[in-house]
Amino acid sequence: MSSTTGFDLTAPNEDERARLEVNLTREERDVLLHHGTEAPFCGGLLDNKQDGAYCCRLCGLPLFRAKTKFESGTGWPSFFAPFDPTHVVEVRDDSHGMIRIETRCARCGSHQGHLFPDGPPPTRNRYCINSVSLSFVANGEAMPDPLGRGDYMD
Repeated sequence: MSSTTGFDLTAPNEDERARLEVNLTREERDVLLHHGTEAPFCGGLLDNKQDGAYCCRLCGLPLFRAKTKFESGTGWPSFFAPFDPTHVVEVRDDSHGMIRIETRCARCGSHQGHLFPDGPPPTRNRYCINSVSLSFVANGEAMPDPLGRGDYMD
């Protein structure tokens, strides 16, 4: 199964997933695998202004383009649109006594953050994402390919 931008969306098998998870830090494991949240204003990608792509820290799937990032004042990197709509899965989250939309990587299912309807035009969406859920790839650099699938960036 491929996305409209040509990335393989097939979920990692058990062996691949174990290989991907072994190198996670405690904080990455808490956020990506256990739906945690990093502290606001502490993430390493919050102030990043470079052009490129923000990819899933676990499987490498590109989730957001730098040109869709904006300053939300919330303390987490915020984006108004995904890299490809098929790369981000939206799941109803009714934990913590409220109803929110959780965002997950479409390939590996890792927790990324939440989606709120208070972003800027043109979408009015705010994808509020944990820095530890992401890896950044500057334009011109090779995309991460931890699954060895030969994905590419258009």
